[in-house]
Amino acid sequence: MENIYLEYAFTVDPVAPTTDILMAELGELGFESFVETDTGALAYIKKEESELLALDTLYVMQRPKVSINYSIKEIPQENWNAVWEENFDPIQVGQECVVRASFHKKPEVRYDIVITPKMSFGTGHHETTHMMLQYVLNEDVQGKSVLDMGSGTGVLGILASMKGAISVDAIDIDHWCYLNALENVARNNCHMVQVLEGDSSLLKEQKYDLILANINRNILLSDIPVYASCLNRGGHLIVSGFYAEDLSMISQECQASRLKFENNSEKNNWVAAKYVF
Repeated sequence: MENIYLEYAFTVDPVAPTTDILMAELGELGFESFVETDTGALAYIKKEESELLALDTLYVMQRPKVSINYSIKEIPQENWNAVWEENFDPIQVGQECVVRASFHKKPEVRYDIVITPKMSFGTGHHETTHMMLQYVLNEDVQGKSVLDMGSGTGVLGILASMKGAISVDAIDIDHWCYLNALENVARNNCHMVQVLEGDSSLLKEQKYDLILANINRNILLSDIPVYASCLNRGGHLIVSGFYAEDLSMISQECQASRLKFENNSEKNNWVAAKYVF
């Protein structure tokens, strides 16, 4: 039986950075793909999964001086990955790294990451992924063990592998992300990256020199003690997926787990932060 999708057409004011925040929150609700427009975004979700949506309760909807309106229409199933490809431009991070699709021209950079996003989070377009990639570029990961938690497309673990990490675990709870990361890891010949499906309960007695966690505030707050217990002495935890106003809360939880704040970066109200064990 053919699946029926709903297209939500969002009109957002101001467009930036509100549209990015909106898409991130919609992704957590089960929306499968997005197309940015001049006035906001189109978002797609299966009709059967939309019945309990309460969009008016989203955090972004409550922000002052923000206006978000939307209309809904029913459409037949399509190849949503084709929509991604049509709107997926290469992303350059610094002078050394490009994230691109296979149909883009090969760039002259040190780290050329080729992915097929397939609705998985982590193309490099979003501020959080871009900042995390920049952090990885700045880290010395040669011969070190790395965890990419909430790995999405797997780009962070792939970059760490390209930079010489001796082992990389890439973990995501979403089955689609798990399959997509497997594909992207193979495409980039990063055979030392182990892709796993699950959450922080998989970590157990594992130890890492570097943990990357680009998820969301609530999961980070819950899992920071687990990450701290998995860090080798002198190891680094780099986190993102939360807003500037949440940084103090994240830092307090890290401090309670004996993690020392080192620095942070910010882009359009999104934050990435680094802590040392």
